[in-house]
Parts: sequence; C-alpha cells; structure tokens
Amino acid sequence: MQYRPLGKTGLSVSVLSQGGAAIGQQYGRVSVAEAAACVHAAIDAGVNLIDTSAYYGQGKSEEILGEVLAGGWRERVLVCTKAGRLDRDRFDFTPAGMRACLEGSLKRLRTDHVDILLAHDIEFADDYERVFTDTADVLHQLKKEGKARFVGMSCYPLGLLRRAVERCNLDVVISYCHYTLQNTRLVTELLPAAEARGVGVLNASPLAMGLLSRHGPPPWHPAPPAVKAACAAAVELCRSRGVDPELLALQFCLAEARIPSTITGTAKPDELAANLRAVQTPPDPDLLAQVRAVLEPVKDHVWPSGNWND
Repeated sequence: MQYRPLGKTGLSVSVLSQGGAAIGQQYGRVSVAEAAACVHAAIDAGVNLIDTSAYYGQGKSEEILGEVLAGGWRERVLVCTKAGRLDRDRFDFTPAGMRACLEGSLKRLRTDHVDILLAHDIEFADDYERVFTDTADVLHQLKKEGKARFVGMSCYPLGLLRRAVERCNLDVVISYCHYTLQNTRLVTELLPAAEARGVGVLNASPLAMGLLSRHGPPPWHPAPPAVKAACAAAVELCRSRGVDPELLALQFCLAEARIPSTITGTAKPDELAANLRAVQTPPDPDLLAQVRAVLEPVKDHVWPSGNWND
C-alpha cells in the first residue's frame, strides 16, 4: 500500500480509503459478517482510513463499523464521519444539531472520538454564511474538546467547497465526482486553494456515482443525458477490451500524486480485492487514452446539487 500526507494534519493516509455507504446498506443488504470480513481484509492490506456518515443507513453504517472495529481494529485505522445530513431531505448544520449528531455517531462507533469530523453536504444548507461561521465554529470547538482530531466539510459544488476552504480554517475536505475519468476539475479548481492553506483533500466517488461502472448509474443520477451516454460508451469500450471499467477508473484516480487518498465504498471482500488490484497495477495507457477521447465531449461537465448556484 502507498501512503501520502493529508494536508497539514500530520497524518499519512493510504491512497485507497474504505467508504462506508455500502456498509450502511445503501446499495443492498450486507450482513455484519460480510462487512467485517471486508473491513478487516482492507485494514490487513494497509487501508488506514474509513469514511462513514450518520446519514448512511440512518446510522446503520456507523453501528456496523462500531461492531466490526471492536477488539483492537479501531486502533489500526483512522475513522472519518460526517454530521449535519440526517436523511435524504433532512439537514441540521446548527451547533446544537451538529453536536447531537456527533454524539450519536460516537455511541454507534463505540469510540470517544473520531479522527476526522466533517459537515456533510453543505450545499443543502439554507444559509451559507451560518455554515461559514456557526457550523465552522462548533466544528473547531468539538476539536478543542477532543471529540474530533481534525475537522472539515464536504459537498459537491467546488465553488462552495473552495469558499469553505478559504474562510473556515479547515483541516480536511471531501470532494466527490470531481476527479474521475470524466471530470478532473478538482485539481484545477480546488487543489490550489487547499494546498495554499494546507488543507487535505480526499477524493470520493471515483466511479462518478455509478456512471463509470458496469451496472450503470441509478435512475435518480443527476448527470445530463450527454454525460450518461458518453460514460456508457466509455464503459462499453472497456468491456470490449476485456477490462473492468471500475478498475481503470480507480487506477486513474490513484495515479494522481496530488490527491492524498481516493475513497471508494464496498462491503464485499471480492469487490475490495478488485480495488486493491488498482493500487498494485497502473492503468493501460492505450486504453486510458481511448477512454478519455470518448469522454472528451463531456469533459468536466457537472450537474446542479443543493442550493448553491455558483
């Protein structure tokens, strides 16, 4: 496993991180035994960061992780969780709401602190100024209290995340779907501001929420039709060459040295093994060039998310 520094935190994180959404039953039923086998195998392979949220399965992901990390596993891994998003359409970024959310997370995770705490999907806030002041303030207070070693925010719109980086003295941020085969805006629109302030940037959803997978995106995926069509063509090209598109997509992300870690969620050992192959092998340069050529007409295209209009 390779490791890279995470901003100014002093942490070294594995280039591949374990996402907790699937553990929270977001993509189908997963048993505790299956999740335990996957998480333990990931840690044994050198993965040292697990990202979850109170939102994933309305706490189920944290509950299962609390169980499977017992018995000494918690001490071998960094745990990141997120607060403020409670359900698909329920958000509470107030100081009281953030505190209550974290307290629930700590109980489910069976720990007295998390290594990283983020305000989750802040583009759905109805008052961004309060996020930059009240929410940021309570994050830093929770850090002072020892409930979280490092704090930050996550969201989809890069303009909003960059604004948070510039205003809130954050340690870590998570950006998703902005460093993929289809979209690399993270390195041009967020990394310069983050690097100037020592903020660690974690890259999530290397498959662009299913766009770059064999199964395709879910029906609710917000990408424009042209993006969906181009990604489907890229997936078919990979399949015609006998290469899993998921492997190429993850290899591409892991090869970017400026990104400390890429988070991809799985709860099944066979899927984890496929992800670990991406760590161990570089992408096929010819196939990569052909796939990126297919995606060129929709390169860096994005979609709206939340209330942010920039």
